[in-house]
Amino acid sequence: MFKVNDNYLKLPGSYLFSTIGKKVREYKAANPDRSVISLGIGDVTQPLAPAIIEALHGAVDEMAAAETFHGYAPDLGYEFLRNAIAKNDYADRGCEIAADEIFVSDGAKCDSGNIQEIFSVDNKIAVCDPVYPVYVDTNVMAGRTGTYDAKTGTWSDVIYMPCTAENGFAPELPKETPDIIYLCFPNNPTGSTITKDQLQMWVDYANKVGAVIIYDAAYEAYISEENVPHSIYECVGARTCAIELKSFSKNAGFTGTRLGYTVIPKDLKSGDVMLHSLWARRHGTKYNGAPYIVQKAGEAVYSPEGKKQLAGQVGYYMNNAKTILTGLKEMGYTVSGGVNAPYIWLKTPAGMTSWEFFDVLLEKANVVGTPGSGFGPSGEGYFRLTAFGTYESTVEALERIRKI
Repeated sequence: MFKVNDNYLKLPGSYLFSTIGKKVREYKAANPDRSVISLGIGDVTQPLAPAIIEALHGAVDEMAAAETFHGYAPDLGYEFLRNAIAKNDYADRGCEIAADEIFVSDGAKCDSGNIQEIFSVDNKIAVCDPVYPVYVDTNVMAGRTGTYDAKTGTWSDVIYMPCTAENGFAPELPKETPDIIYLCFPNNPTGSTITKDQLQMWVDYANKVGAVIIYDAAYEAYISEENVPHSIYECVGARTCAIELKSFSKNAGFTGTRLGYTVIPKDLKSGDVMLHSLWARRHGTKYNGAPYIVQKAGEAVYSPEGKKQLAGQVGYYMNNAKTILTGLKEMGYTVSGGVNAPYIWLKTPAGMTSWEFFDVLLEKANVVGTPGSGFGPSGEGYFRLTAFGTYESTVEALERIRKI
């Protein structure tokens, strides 16, 4: 008889956002007259920018003629997009990344989950706590995390790096030496950032102990302050210890069209083995490439018109973030984030768990957020709101919360 991967059976409950979706659906079914505002899941609400739409239409027209039709995409992605990425996201920021070190994909979520496949099951991972659930869950599926302790919400073979108010929601170097370190800045869920000097400390540490950093920079477009790095490759030595994940979802609204990329420098090795070669083998075997029309749309992100239009969209969402941040502070909540990131991290009212606060917001204000405990044990007592709603719904949600 066939057997299943028992590691899947170790996962506690369902994926965080699936649980939230189920609770919201059940509430709406029981209360069809209520208007629910979602500030929970990080999905964008503004339409694709005109420059992107124009590129999409042009690419669709190309697909209608035999001489301009495109079939399977190249393994790494089309050269026109990889060249645009290499110039705008790296060369223009003083980073040494070549186009053939960039792997185009259908999004950072998939890459952040799949990247662990090129590493041995014996590797020990270190994650921030709270953390984006995909990092941990996919390592559970691979059999790398040990046993789960339901009381503490932790895995025996995972190194947790608490990110609390006391340390500014930034992790400290772990006492136990990890093999793989997951970092995400600007951070999801806390909205925190670290300085270039702080990130350099992590790069130096990884090179010293022989660890690899998987750096999720999906929200770098929201950085507004000086000395906050947009890429880990701004740090000296990052080419020998870091893999970077980037997304077009939050900076350009591609949540529905799906596009992202992973950077693996050829200098990053385990002994004599280049991780670039391993990921290229995995990419070529398991992935057939993002659609041509979507990659052409991605190229338009870097056009002068695209940059201008997307700066306006980022500004729109960050105005929402400022509105939420200011409004909650006026109500007396303890709040952080919302400056270099579209996430606001708030402390729940005294004595209330994050899921209890979720229920109160849903039932009394008809507003959906994300319980902090869903991101890890250090997230208990906190709650995440996103700035990706419309301005009108954001203002309305705050008024409802104010009346609780």
